[in-house]
Amino acid sequence: MLRLRLLLLALSLIALAGASGARPAAIGLVTDTGGRAGTAVSISSGAGDDALFCDSWRLSVETANAGPWRTVPARCAGFVRDYMEGPRYASDSAVVAADSLAFASDALAAAVWGGGAATARPAWVFDVDETLLSNAPYYAVNGWGSQEYNETSWDEWVDVAKAPALPSSLKLYNDLQELGFHVILLTGRGESQRNSTEANLLFAGYNSWEKLILRQPSDIGKTAVLYKSERRAAMEAEGFKILGNSGDQWSDLIGSPMAMRSFKLPNPMYFIS
Repeated sequence: MLRLRLLLLALSLIALAGASGARPAAIGLVTDTGGRAGTAVSISSGAGDDALFCDSWRLSVETANAGPWRTVPARCAGFVRDYMEGPRYASDSAVVAADSLAFASDALAAAVWGGGAATARPAWVFDVDETLLSNAPYYAVNGWGSQEYNETSWDEWVDVAKAPALPSSLKLYNDLQELGFHVILLTGRGESQRNSTEANLLFAGYNSWEKLILRQPSDIGKTAVLYKSERRAAMEAEGFKILGNSGDQWSDLIGSPMAMRSFKLPNPMYFIS
């Protein structure tokens, strides 16, 4: 009976709106004009909605709904800057690190990696860029991802070897080593950048990694998914059990074999397939 009354009321309101020539307001997501979650509000349009659009765009990127993309939308460069330089990026990254550590502790305590310490070496795989190291200083002078990738300027930045650590990742890195994990670094950087990459990692506070794996000449042309999957398969063949994998791109994490748990860090600045 209640549903019938509500339906009749809705039909009456629609009829009244039609009779007066008025159009019902569009109903949709909460805007930034004072609406609250769960409240139906009007959606406006125009430049004033850039912050809302860009926040939704960032969600689409992080969930891989956006698919392959080349550059940050021009209207979102300022949003990405504010996100990366403000507290949200640090907070989002810290939550990912905390979730990672909670899983790592539970996994070792329950010996869920199978066979016991005598038969398998528990490993955690880390990507490097935007996972252990932050290249925000580079992107700060290169449009925060709104400009096309420039290999020359990127290589020059890598050679400087001064990218800072992501604080939450550095803490996770050290905590995992204290737990007894074998930490393996798997990056899309090329072998020619080994010296600068090692120097940068040490500069940022990382040390005592098990391996630092970089692309070899035979990896040229391979997608990140294929390249990293092949390297994880090689790790398992060597007797490592990959419990965790941390990366800022889905291509760092997917493919076979996968870690028991994968953890994606935020990165609205670029996409790698």
